[in-house]
Amino acid sequence: MLRTATLSDASPPDTTVENRKDHKRKRRSEGDVPNDTNTEEPSPPKKQKKGKRDKQVGSASHAQPSTSTLSESIPALPSPVQIAITPTDSSAASAFLTRHSITIHTPPALPPVMPVISFDQLQIPEALKVAFKDFKEPTPIQACAWPPALQGHDVVGIAETGSGKTLAFGIPALVRLISAPSLDAAKSKKSKSKSTNVVSVLVVAPTRELAIQTHDALSTLGSPFNIASVAVYGGVGKAPQITTLRNGNKDGKVTRVVVGTPGRILDLVNEGACDLSRVNYLVLDEADRMLDKGFENDIRKIISYTMQGADRQTMMFSATWPEAVRRLASTFQRDPVRVTVGSDDLTASSHVEQIVEVFDDPREKDSRLAKTLKSLSHKKTSVKGSPEARILVFALYKKEASRVESTLCKQGYSVGALHGDMSQPARMDALEKFKTGETGLLVATDVAARGLDIPNVGAVINYTFPLTIEDYIHRIGRTGRGGRSGKSITFFTGESHERALAGELARVLRDSHFDEMADRLQKFPMTIKKKTHGSYGAFFRDDIGGRATKIVFD
Repeated sequence: MLRTATLSDASPPDTTVENRKDHKRKRRSEGDVPNDTNTEEPSPPKKQKKGKRDKQVGSASHAQPSTSTLSESIPALPSPVQIAITPTDSSAASAFLTRHSITIHTPPALPPVMPVISFDQLQIPEALKVAFKDFKEPTPIQACAWPPALQGHDVVGIAETGSGKTLAFGIPALVRLISAPSLDAAKSKKSKSKSTNVVSVLVVAPTRELAIQTHDALSTLGSPFNIASVAVYGGVGKAPQITTLRNGNKDGKVTRVVVGTPGRILDLVNEGACDLSRVNYLVLDEADRMLDKGFENDIRKIISYTMQGADRQTMMFSATWPEAVRRLASTFQRDPVRVTVGSDDLTASSHVEQIVEVFDDPREKDSRLAKTLKSLSHKKTSVKGSPEARILVFALYKKEASRVESTLCKQGYSVGALHGDMSQPARMDALEKFKTGETGLLVATDVAARGLDIPNVGAVINYTFPLTIEDYIHRIGRTGRGGRSGKSITFFTGESHERALAGELARVLRDSHFDEMADRLQKFPMTIKKKTHGSYGAFFRDDIGGRATKIVFD
C-alpha cells in the first residue's frame, strides 16, 4: 500500500489575472505600506525590538533591493508532482534500527517513524534520483529523516560526520520547491518592491568550505528544475552573490536557495540584498559547531527574519546533542522528530582504522611522513580524474602547513595546501584540484577538518595533533565516508597541548576497540581534561538547565 501525498500544480499562474488581483491588493494595502517602498534602492531595515520584528517578519521584503519583475521567471514543471513512500515492513524496520544503533524520539501526536531502507520506496522525480546513483541504500540518517521531513515535520538529526546529512535535508528541500514553484512568487508580488527574490530555503553552515559544498550539491539537484542556489560567505566580494540573489545571472534559473555562513547572511540582510521573509524551510547544519564558535546570537537574528511558527519547517543537524543545542531546538522547532545514529556524544567513525605513532623526538616527523606515504603506496604524481586514493595531511598551524607542503613538493609530490593565510579563490582552487585528483596530497589546517565531503580519501595523516579531541574525531572522519573503509595515522609527541589530551585519545581508541594503540600512550598521564567551550574556555558549564541545590549550614 502506498502512502501518497499529491503536490500542488507546478504551472505558473495566469499573469493577467494576477496583475488585476495585484492592483486591488495594492489599493487595499496603501495605508499600510511605508512611503519609501516605491524607491529603487530602499534603505536597510531599522533595528527593531524583538516583539515588533517578529510581527513584521512578513514584510521584510521591503528591505530587498529592487530588480526586474517575476512575471515570467518562474519555470513551468510537469503537473501534478506525486510523492509516494512505500511503507517498510515492521520487522525489516526494526532490524535496520538495531543494526545501525538508531534511536528515534517521536512526539506523542505523531505516528512512529518507519525508516526508508531502499531508494525504491521513495517515489520522487527521476531527476532527483541522480543523487543516489553511487549508493546502494540510504544512510541511517537519510532513512530516518526523510519520512518526517517529507511530511513537513521538524527534524533533529544527530549523526557522525560522513553520514549523508546533506541529502537528508536536501531531498525534502527540493521536493518542497518543485511542488509549487510559483507559490512564493505570487506571495512576493504583494510587496510594492519589484523584487525577484523568492528565496524559500535557507541553509546555515559554520564554514565557507561547507557552505560551498552544500551549495554545489543543491545546485546539481535543482538544475533540472531551473532552481538556482547561491552560496554566500566572507573572504570574497559580495557583488557576484548579490547578482545571483537578484536573479541577475540571465541563465533562466530562479534563485530559491541560499546557503551561507552566519556573518555574510546577516551582512546581506542588513544591506537589503537578501530577503528571508519567505523562507519556510530552514536548515541549521553542524549546529553544535556554530554554537561552539559563538554564532548563537547571529543564528537567532537570522531565524527572526524567516517565516515564523507553523509557517516554517526547521531541520537541525549536529554531531552531538549538548544542552546548548537542545535549548536552540526547543526554542525554534515545533515538536521535532529526533533521530540519533549511535550516541548523543561525539564518537569516531567505525569505518576508520586508527593508528597512533608515538615520537621521542619531534624532529623525526618529516622523515616518518615520507616513509608513511611510501608505505601507503602513494604515487608522487597525479592527474585529473585519477582513481588513486587521496591522502589528507593535517597540520596545526598555517605556517606549519605551508612548510610541510613545501617539503613534500621538494620531494616531488603533487601536493596542495589549504589554510587561513590563503585567499578564498586559492583555497577553492586547491580543494577542487584535490577533489578531482589533480593533486593527490593536500596539507590542511582544521579548516578542512569538518563537514567537507571529499571523495576517495584513502587515509588521513595527523602530522600534528589538534587542540581538542573533537577536532581529532572530525579530522579522521574525512576518510571512511559513505560506508567505505579508511585509515588514520596520528603522529603523537606528547609535547605542549598533546600531553593533556593523551587520556582522551586513549579513551577514543579503546571505545573504537583499538586497545593496542591506546597502550602506546601509557607513558603519558591518562587524566581526561575538563570540557571547555570555544567562547568561554574552562569556565563553560553544560548544565545550565539543571535544578539549583540549596545548601543548609547547621
